Amino acid sequence: MLKAQHVYFGFLVLLLSHPAFAPTTTGNLPINATVNAACIFGNITSVNFGNYTGAINNATGGVEVNCTNGTTYNISLGPGTFPGATVTTRQMTGTPTGSLAYALFRNSGRTQNWGQTIGTDTVAGTGTGVIQPYTVYGQIAAGLTPAAGSYNDTVVITITY
Repeated sequence: MLKAQHVYFGFLVLLLSHPAFAPTTTGNLPINATVNAACIFGNITSVNFGNYTGAINNATGGVEVNCTNGTTYNISLGPGTFPGATVTTRQMTGTPTGSLAYALFRNSGRTQNWGQTIGTDTVAGTGTGVIQPYTVYGQIAAGLTPAAGSYNDTVVITITY
């Protein structure tokens, strides 16, 4: 009989300790997240014209942009650092002296200036959450007569989103 009581007591403990028979209360755990629109640059490669010989000189560079999925943006290129330069009259500064005119374009035919007026001469896109590459098409016109030397400029790239 004692053995039967132990088995009965053990079964009763097991039965009462099972979670299905324990009292319960439920609640809700809120889960939230915010994804802000954002854009960053990936690689930026220079437009290197190499040696200018007086003939048309074309070169390309690149800009990589990574924007949040669904974020619309515009990429603009400033006029450069030469005093008085505009986005349609860019100039490289020469060393030791002088300047050398060049242009930057949005298309491979080099007919669409790349400037900084949204809706007119910028490049528009929509973010995908991964890097999107863009080519910058550069050109130095034929027939220019710069002094011998090294020429350079820096153009500010802006992403507006």
